This record gives sequence, C-alpha cells and structure tokens, in this order.
Amino acid sequence: MPPGKTAAGTEDPGQKILASNRRAFHDFHLGERHEAGIVLLGTEVKALRAGKASLQDAFARIERGEIFLHHLHIPPYSHRGYADHDPLRTRKLLMHRDEILKLAGRAKSGGTTLIPLRLYLKGGRVKVEIAVARGKKDWDKRESEREREHEREARDARGRSSRGIDRTGS
Repeated sequence: MPPGKTAAGTEDPGQKILASNRRAFHDFHLGERHEAGIVLLGTEVKALRAGKASLQDAFARIERGEIFLHHLHIPPYSHRGYADHDPLRTRKLLMHRDEILKLAGRAKSGGTTLIPLRLYLKGGRVKVEIAVARGKKDWDKRESEREREHEREARDARGRSSRGIDRTGS
C-alpha cells in the first residue's frame, strides 16, 4: 500500500500532498515505490507549502552512493527577504544506504529509471515518493486508455442499472 493511503484507499489525514506527477502514471509502468526525505532550504519549504512545485520533468539519479533529484521545479518564495534559491537545483534525497543500493540494482537493469510520483508533508517534514519505472510505448498508452474507458463505461452502466434507468429507449 503506498504511503499516505489507508486500507480503504483514502488519503491519510496526517499527510498533505504538495505536488503530484500525474503524467508519470500515463508515461510509465510503475514498479516498487519508496519514500525518501529531501534536503531543502527554508524558502523552498515555504514555496512548497504555498503549493508551487512541478514534478513533471523530474527524475532521480544515484551518484557516488547517494541519490539526487534532478529537475524538480520549486519557484522562488513570493515573500522572501534577501535569500533566494535556484528553482531547478539538484536536491539530495535521504534514504538508508541499503535502500539506495537496492534501488541502484533495480535502476541499472535495462530501461528503468527512478521517477518521483509526489511530494507530501508527513509529520511536518517534506517527503518524496519515488518509483522504479519503465517507459511505456505508444501502444501501451493507447491500451491503458482503452482499459480506463471500459472501466468507466462499466461503472456508469452499474450506476444506471442500480438507479433503474434504462437507456435503450423501451
């Protein structure tokens, strides 16, 4: 079960989603997911709490036994004083060494990458959920869209039949 979700599938009330990478679910087959802390500056945390972040082009890379998040866009905080941060700077992720080594093994296998899925607050700290992902081909994306459409139609049909609505015209 992914962090932030309870057994019923609802969001954990102790967590606040700051940013989500919805495109990752469309473009990638997602494998195992991991939670990591992230090293941020004060103005970055304030900008995140204001809901201004983009994970769209972000990815994680393991370098020299440490894991870094690249292309996470956190715009400058609007009420900053003299301090400012680079919106696209590389940020270090905080994970146990054995978790990093396990991820490194999985990420080295052909065609996989580490993609951040969401940023959220947990216990007053900013966390990142990253997944081992494999890119989808165009036909995979079309197939996923067809499956979603079939599920939507089936859900609508169940809803109509439970309400006694018949759309056949009789």
